[in-house]
Amino acid sequence: MIEIQGLRKRYGALQVLDDVDLVIHPGRVTAVVGPNAAGKTTLIKSILGLTHPDAGTILVNGAEIESSGTYRSDIGYMPQIARFPENLTGADLFAMMTDLRGDAAPRDESLIDSLGLRSQLQKPLRVLSGGTRQKVNAALAFHFSPSMLFLDEPTAGLDPISSSVVKDKIAAERLQGRTFVLTSHVMSELEELADDIAFLIDGRIRFSGPIHDLKKATRQLSLERAIAYVLETGAAA
Repeated sequence: MIEIQGLRKRYGALQVLDDVDLVIHPGRVTAVVGPNAAGKTTLIKSILGLTHPDAGTILVNGAEIESSGTYRSDIGYMPQIARFPENLTGADLFAMMTDLRGDAAPRDESLIDSLGLRSQLQKPLRVLSGGTRQKVNAALAFHFSPSMLFLDEPTAGLDPISSSVVKDKIAAERLQGRTFVLTSHVMSELEELADDIAFLIDGRIRFSGPIHDLKKATRQLSLERAIAYVLETGAAA
């Protein structure tokens, strides 16, 4: 379980996170949504320890993340745009991460095969298409069978078949009890995958809870229309 209490983060004059409280339940898929510059990426990077908040606490399985960074070894992260040295190959990336994680770490190579990456892993990243790089990022996020996965726009740039493969993988791993935090601008995708939603506007949580509760509160039939309702009215009820 991830518990966030009173999280605040400011960049200069801009208050990016403003007293955020949120619980991310284990074994469920939580979608973090909101307009551009709402604070979604900052929230995720704060949980991952990549950004240090100005105030508040983040507990992962009951322990504050500042006290130990070991919790990160059980997290898979797929950024929207991964920054890796262009001269490395995909195989180099997997070898480097294996060195960091240790040989004893369990490995899941199913996405390498189902996304057709075997023949691409010996090529430098600089020659790979954007879609193929996204496939590498997805396979790397799942590779060590983490119990928690943070996926930022995981299907962006993927063809329909590859997108379906990634979504099927998310659904299958969720059934195995893994916890997911997703961001996406495709509301139909989140409605298909997510159990819960955390809706950020101007750095504040306007709604958190099951998607069906948001649709019920807004009297809307789809997640997209429920989100639009909150954006227009500033309230979830």
